[in-house]
Parts: sequence; C-alpha cells; structure tokens
Amino acid sequence: MELLVRLFFYLAPMYFANSFAMLLGGKKPLDLGKTTWDRQSLLGAGKTIRGTSAGIATGSIVTLALWFFFPAQATELTSNYLALGFLLSVGAILGDIVASFFKRRNKIPSGTPVLFLDQLDFVFGGMILGSAYYVPDFFEIVLIAVLTLVIHKASNYFAFKTKLKAVPW
Repeated sequence: MELLVRLFFYLAPMYFANSFAMLLGGKKPLDLGKTTWDRQSLLGAGKTIRGTSAGIATGSIVTLALWFFFPAQATELTSNYLALGFLLSVGAILGDIVASFFKRRNKIPSGTPVLFLDQLDFVFGGMILGSAYYVPDFFEIVLIAVLTLVIHKASNYFAFKTKLKAVPW
C-alpha cells in the first residue's frame, strides 16, 4: 500500500476523533468539576462527557466507513482494521485528556497553548493504544508528527476564522 494512503487510513480515526470532540463537546465536564490535591481542576472545563463520547463515536464511524467502502486498503494496514480504528479513536481522546491533566498539574490554564504537547498529544495517545494492531516505523512516526504539526496549525486557524474556536491554536 502506498505510504500516503496507509497514513490516511491510520490517521483518519484519530484526526476525526480529536476534531469532533472539540466541535461537538460542551456541557458537563468529564471530571465533574472535581479538583485534586493541588486544588486545581482535574482536567478542566474543556474536557467534557459529550466531547469525549462524540470524539470516540466519530472516529469509530469514520473507521467503519473506511472499512466498508475501501476494505482492501483498510485490511492491508491490519486484518482487524475496525479494532485498530476504535483503539486509535479512544487513544486520541485519552492522549488529549492526559495532556490536559498534566497541564492542570503545572497550573497551565485551560486553552493556554503548550508547543508540541497540544499538537501531538492525540496522535501519540492513538499510536500507543493502536500499537496492539499496527506499529508505525520510525519514518512513519516522523512523518505523522510533521504532518500533524502542519495540519493542526492550519485546521485550528481555519476553525478560529470560521468562529468554531475562540482562539487560533
């Protein structure tokens, strides 16, 4: 399978999960407003139950659609593409949640950008969980990181300009 096609099938569940968690999130915080020993929010108001479930569901639906419409390409990546896509979706959301937890522990307010952490947390979370079914090689990991940095910057700027986000990061 050509490298870019393989990367598309690999990245799509994570990218859609991450994007739709932000787009469809809101309402009740995932941490239910709890604080930790440092009296800081556990995760912050930006991590919500609705966003978490919407992100995982969207990433999983994208996985199912890719598998249904392009079964040969999907199963070239792994014989169990549906499981991989689900794990990539969950991992993307968990990676973002873990990054938020660490930002709160370091007293970094919600919405404050942290270079590389905010751009790559979801793909590394996805790669960790997805490694049960597919492990990218070193070159693919570097390419994923570079592509994600560029796409993340461009998509956030677009979301800001179209008023989907309050800040351009």
